[in-house]
Amino acid sequence: MTLRRRGKKATISIQEHMAIDVCPGPIRPIKQISDYFPRFPRGLPPDAGPRAAAPPDAPARPAAASAGRRSPSDGARDDDEDVDQLFGAYGASPGPGPGRSTARPPAKLPEDEPDADGYESDDCTALGTLDFSLLYDQENNALHCTISKAKGLKPMDHNGLADPYVKLHLLPGASKANKLRTKTLRNTLNPTWNETLTYYGITDEDMIRKTLRISVCDEDKFRHNEFIGETRVPLKKLKPNHTKTFSICLEKQLPVDKTEDKSLEERGRILISLKYSSQKQGLLVGIVRCAHLAAMDANGYSDPYVKTYLKPDVDKKSKHKTAVKKKTLNPEFNEEFCYEIKHGDLAKKTLEITVWDYDIGKSNDFIGGVVLGINAKGERLKHWFDCLKNKDKRIERWHTLTNELPGAVLSD
Repeated sequence: MTLRRRGKKATISIQEHMAIDVCPGPIRPIKQISDYFPRFPRGLPPDAGPRAAAPPDAPARPAAASAGRRSPSDGARDDDEDVDQLFGAYGASPGPGPGRSTARPPAKLPEDEPDADGYESDDCTALGTLDFSLLYDQENNALHCTISKAKGLKPMDHNGLADPYVKLHLLPGASKANKLRTKTLRNTLNPTWNETLTYYGITDEDMIRKTLRISVCDEDKFRHNEFIGETRVPLKKLKPNHTKTFSICLEKQLPVDKTEDKSLEERGRILISLKYSSQKQGLLVGIVRCAHLAAMDANGYSDPYVKTYLKPDVDKKSKHKTAVKKKTLNPEFNEEFCYEIKHGDLAKKTLEITVWDYDIGKSNDFIGGVVLGINAKGERLKHWFDCLKNKDKRIERWHTLTNELPGAVLSD
């Protein structure tokens, strides 16, 4: 900037120019826009009203001036003063000015606290949605989970895509014992699986107290697989033999309850068939399959096989054994054994079935067992009586394996 003075040009520096234009008087803090739109985590204080009362030592405004027409600049200035007085009660006001009381020190603004019930973000947009359907086949004790497709998944790889797959868990329960998963689809955020995953050995009691956890993950060949999102469905929402379809927004990973009742822990389930054959004059015992077995090996799996005894066994010839199924917690055997015995003698017998984990070079581990016979209780007793009452009829039932088996020798 230059000035002419007696024919000469006087030069003024930019610093002096800014000081002249910006600082014509006392320096006051510049209000921020947030000052006019404050956040009160716990709501406005009780003494805050629509307009703050004027300090007692402030000069009264003439009534005529209040009743008369005010210019826009006067209205803006009055509103500004009202806002200043309102926020001055919470410590956001600048230093004391003319007509303001200084007897009360400014209060400290409360710190912002996270709202526990607040809505953080739109998970549907951030994580994606999943379409699936569930069917509880009550007659066959099976839960069918059809994973259809996902849309708008969160990108997980450097190319802006993902390699998604879906895995299922039944809660409460050991993860590997009841984990199922779909195939992996490469380089897509909108995968279509159309896969049906089935849980066997699901009882009506399970449908009341268990929850299905459905997780979508990104498979990574060189690192650990990454979590994308999940949803949980209480099985009690399902009606037997009715397919229910879901289209649900994925959520962030939820913590698993570590304080689950230990009495709910199980050793697994076994599907057994019984039939007394009049033609063969014997009892046919079928070992169909097991589900959700306890993991006994360091790799998180077991190498299970099943043994059966019909006791009392004086000659010790009633032992039968299935083949060993490697590295699985849900083995399928489909083997049948025949005990030659008169039908009338079955009422005095007890059928003991045990499941073991096969180990090389050391003793095999006991997984669980079940006893069917006249001294059994509940479903085990009912299964045995149904077999005795219905000759030549094959009767299948699921039974829960127990950790202790009375009368059995826990060694192999």
